[in-house]
Amino acid sequence: VAYLIIFHILFVLFVWTYWKSIFTRPVQPGKKYHMSYADQERYENEERPEVQRQILAEIARKLPVYTRTGTGGVRFCDRCQLIKPDRCHHCSVCAVCVLKMDHHCPWVNNCIGFSNYKFFLLFLAYSLLYCLYIAATVFKYFIKYWTGELTNGRSKFHVLFLLFVAVMFFVSLMFLFGYHCWLVSRNRSTLEAFSAPVFQNGPDKNGFNLGFVKNLQQVFGEEKKLWLLPIASSQGDGHFFPMRALCEAQNPLLAREEQWEDDGIDQEPH
Repeated sequence: VAYLIIFHILFVLFVWTYWKSIFTRPVQPGKKYHMSYADQERYENEERPEVQRQILAEIARKLPVYTRTGTGGVRFCDRCQLIKPDRCHHCSVCAVCVLKMDHHCPWVNNCIGFSNYKFFLLFLAYSLLYCLYIAATVFKYFIKYWTGELTNGRSKFHVLFLLFVAVMFFVSLMFLFGYHCWLVSRNRSTLEAFSAPVFQNGPDKNGFNLGFVKNLQQVFGEEKKLWLLPIASSQGDGHFFPMRALCEAQNPLLAREEQWEDDGIDQEPH
């Protein structure tokens, strides 16, 4: 009875997180990031690239956008006609810009981003536990098969098949889940791990790294009781994310130190 209860709990959580990962639509940027008709016409009629970059810079001046392209320009999507918010990317499969896009997952046939990244992580975690539980409960029958205690040919096939599939998926999911746990601990997405986000001062792979605890809270929220449940609890709205550089600039102690250096107070005493 205990085995069946644990099995069905894991199965329900596995199906729940899988369903949330599939049917939670990726969040797209708000209307204020879309270009107006006048700005769009002015941008398209302009043939000089430097003037086009200036037009985008004027529009983005009113928006909380801090990341830039490799050349230092404002990130703009020609297909969606919008200024890309920080950590937003265009998904060629979904044909939309996705907030905090991580990757497009063929397992769930959906784009993983701000709206369903927590559900995707829980889906990997419960899948990992599900495979481990099946392998652990079938292993004793595999021992009986190895010692020749199982005489039924069909049962032998079922035991070997279940154990092989469970172990195979467990190993593959372990590497995938471990990689995403590392990404969460660094507050990076898969795209940012391959290509560091570019800020006004240049590329910085740790630009959104706020520390281990705050990085977890960015994805799972502040209430720890909701971390393991497939309930939306991520911080923010996906358009703006706290940055390490801004946090250091807003730190009063760091600002005081800069002021001391400017006043020459940090010199060694005589």
